[in-house]
Amino acid sequence: MKNEVFESFNNGQLRLPGKTVSFEQIPWSKHPVFEGVELKHIISGRETDGKYSYHLVRIAPGKSIFDHIHETQLETHEVIAGRGICINNGVEIVYEPGVISVMPAKIHHEVRAGNEGLYLFAKFFPALC
Repeated sequence: MKNEVFESFNNGQLRLPGKTVSFEQIPWSKHPVFEGVELKHIISGRETDGKYSYHLVRIAPGKSIFDHIHETQLETHEVIAGRGICINNGVEIVYEPGVISVMPAKIHHEVRAGNEGLYLFAKFFPALC
């Protein structure tokens, strides 16, 4: 499952004053609950005093992040590549490149990848992990 636009993010960098982190050095990890979902933790709460975390997310074709909520985190999705849908607080939102979606804390949401998979940049405030 390769996508040229997503690969430019996958090989990107986080640049902070006095620090650069190459994404290619960060391993992909399987989501602990959702099959076919992988995460790359770009910056975690350990590095931000718990204030925020950023993650690249790739969802295999036809796979889903099933309905769930985050008790304390506001979550945003920036769709980088691929297609799918998000059920955000009961409303179906088409996910395609360039779409941004916001899920406040305690709001049910679900993401389903289409036939080509789905590639997201997810951000959490405060940090998810």
